[in-house]
Amino acid sequence: MKLSELRPREGAKSAKKRIGRGESSGQGKTAGKGHKGLRARSGGGTKPGYEGGQMPLQRRLPKRGFTNVFREEWAIVNVKDLNRFEAGSVVDLDALRSEGLVKGPASGVKLLGDGEVTRKLAVKVDRASKGAILKVQAAGGTVEV
Repeated sequence: MKLSELRPREGAKSAKKRIGRGESSGQGKTAGKGHKGLRARSGGGTKPGYEGGQMPLQRRLPKRGFTNVFREEWAIVNVKDLNRFEAGSVVDLDALRSEGLVKGPASGVKLLGDGEVTRKLAVKVDRASKGAILKVQAAGGTVEV
């Protein structure tokens, strides 16, 4: 058997329905769309969420909660992420951004104590957990909050 001899099984493939090609085709005149109405028009159809005039679900459900416009978004950096910096370097917001650890707008950087740090670093952040400060100091580094 050769690749060129491969064919689909009998009945597996059916011919494309050619609509709007004369009355005798069975799909002529209105081309299977019925007479007039929204779905019969070109480009016609309903928007997502439209329920035929019934009150839509998103309007039937009650509103919940609110959005705090004064919310502060903190960039989270763990102690284990600091191992990518060279020993003796200063780790601040600019250094963290250049390494890709802080992305987008942030109110500040918070250092958390997940993992271990093996290098002596001078870390300058806006907030830090007690465990993170202890781990950086245990490695010989300093944390300036």
